Amino acid sequence: MKNNSVIVVCGDPKSTFNEIFVKTFKTKFFKQIKFPIILICSEILLKKEFKKFKTKINLSKFKDLNELENNKIYYIDIPLDLKKLTKAKVNLYIKRSFQAGLSLLKKKKSLALINGPISKSNFLKGKYFGITEYLADKTKSSSKVMIIFNEKLSVSPVTTHIQINDVTRKIDKRKIINNVTNINNFYKKFLGYKPNIAVTGLNPHCETFRGKDIEKTKIVPAIKILRKKKIKAFGPFSADTIFLEDNRKKFNVIVGMYHDQVLGPMKTIFGFNAINITIGLPFLRISPDHGPNYKMFGLNKSNPASLIQAFKFLNRYAVKT
Repeated sequence: MKNNSVIVVCGDPKSTFNEIFVKTFKTKFFKQIKFPIILICSEILLKKEFKKFKTKINLSKFKDLNELENNKIYYIDIPLDLKKLTKAKVNLYIKRSFQAGLSLLKKKKSLALINGPISKSNFLKGKYFGITEYLADKTKSSSKVMIIFNEKLSVSPVTTHIQINDVTRKIDKRKIINNVTNINNFYKKFLGYKPNIAVTGLNPHCETFRGKDIEKTKIVPAIKILRKKKIKAFGPFSADTIFLEDNRKKFNVIVGMYHDQVLGPMKTIFGFNAINITIGLPFLRISPDHGPNYKMFGLNKSNPASLIQAFKFLNRYAVKT
């Protein structure tokens, strides 16, 4: 079916993602999936994981995007020597996996890319702040926006994976407008409505410190422009109170100025019941909202909730029936 497959790059072979995928496959929900899945991974590693969980699976080798069936799993094998998982070989495996996925996505016949967790420090080596920035560079996208999505509440940081002492100089009116506009368009396209968006301040209680009034010079002017564009943006709100239940329930999205300002409260409230979505790329990119969890590798303790939420989101909002 045209524009209906989901490409899954399994990510770091030493992460818990393969285990999480098997656990997701074993749920009753998996049988309800309305699209074909193309796994990009080591065939040996994947089959080893299914065998470990005593789970039978019918895998088909991928041949052509025009010859796919819904609710069927296809795979593209990325060779990997499991006995010699050096950092260099793992990085090469991840790089080749993304190259294969991006090559398919260029044909514009897929719904989305889901990628498993990856060690940013090992794979990106400081060249990119995160996978969001890595994919934006590979696709030459300048307006990428990171959103942690849950049907009850989503959050988005204006600045993403940067040091806290760089945040102030990285915030500008244009970025705030771009971030909120993209979120508004995303909600209209996939969820069918215009969201209520709260925008936080940067400083405690949105006050001026040492003459640096980010709220008055950058955030408030951005909100005024967004309101003129008929976007339902409000604020700035103090970040220490906007997540209180009576406050947050008034909004669909809370946009913060930096990563931990909004992701910390979000994960405290929803745990793994959220997904990381990158909007502003030529395709929809989703990843489970957790890292590689190396310490849990092979222990059968990983939680598949976030990957399940990723598939549920695509099933409900992205598939065109």
